Amino acid sequence: MTKINKKILIVEDDPNFVAILKQKFTEDGFSVLTVQDGKEAVILADKEKPDLIISDILLPSLNGIEMAKKIKSKNIELPIIFLTNVKDPAYLDAMKEFKKVECLIKSDVRLDDIVERAKKKLSIE
Repeated sequence: MTKINKKILIVEDDPNFVAILKQKFTEDGFSVLTVQDGKEAVILADKEKPDLIISDILLPSLNGIEMAKKIKSKNIELPIIFLTNVKDPAYLDAMKEFKKVECLIKSDVRLDDIVERAKKKLSIE
């Protein structure tokens, strides 16, 4: 395993999915932080300055879109990959205001694809 000098914040309320994502990103050499809700993510993003956030949209206490807005309001510009099963156009439209955001449907993507998207967003070959 090659150590990648990049920190990923995973925001997901499903503990099984968090464990799978954390294991995969750790195996691929990333430093990984995890939280289970949007409010915690805003605090941790401000404190830890991750290079990338991977987040669900539907979260307890603060949804992923609102989390991204709060992070942006703190002048923290970082890429976010939303992983969701929500195909609601309203959520997809709300993401258009962010420059470095993309959305992947959980059921349509493999773990390797998520890691590859993260590497691409971070300009890692």
